[in-house]
Amino acid sequence: MIWPGMGDPTKRKKTLKFLAITAIIGFVIYFGGLEIQNYLHKDDPLYQCINNRNINYKISATLELTIDGKKADIPAKVGFEGGCQKSMYTLSNDGVIYAAWDNKHRFEIGQFLWVWKFPLRDMDETKSRILVNGVESSDFIHTPLEDGVHYKAEFISKASESGSPSFTPPGT
Repeated sequence: MIWPGMGDPTKRKKTLKFLAITAIIGFVIYFGGLEIQNYLHKDDPLYQCINNRNINYKISATLELTIDGKKADIPAKVGFEGGCQKSMYTLSNDGVIYAAWDNKHRFEIGQFLWVWKFPLRDMDETKSRILVNGVESSDFIHTPLEDGVHYKAEFISKASESGSPSFTPPGT
């Protein structure tokens, strides 16, 4: 089978030149975009490793999590991957979450959920809520993380209303 544009030697040369130029442009755009993202995230604690940084700001808080009324464990070693320790992390599965950075930074509960890769899109945000020391927060996942405070996140999965299986946390 002869591919379109490959039969005639003149057309073949033009087609291959077009494909090569297109591939080069694609690579430049892809890798240029990665460099731009790296530059924009260089001072964002959520994208940086804190292994070799001079950490001056550290806080810890407890987070209790329920999904569809069932208690869910927060796993140990959230924020540790491939030798990189992120600025928001857990050391054990006791519900204590830590945040650390070079200087004071406004960390949020939602940022910890993002670091953990919690499936927030599977949750019904209109029925879910975050409690801070027993009082519901109007900021939901944008609730600031404060040192020594107890947070309770109550999530309702979208699938629980439709009758299909709900999100079941690992280990329950």
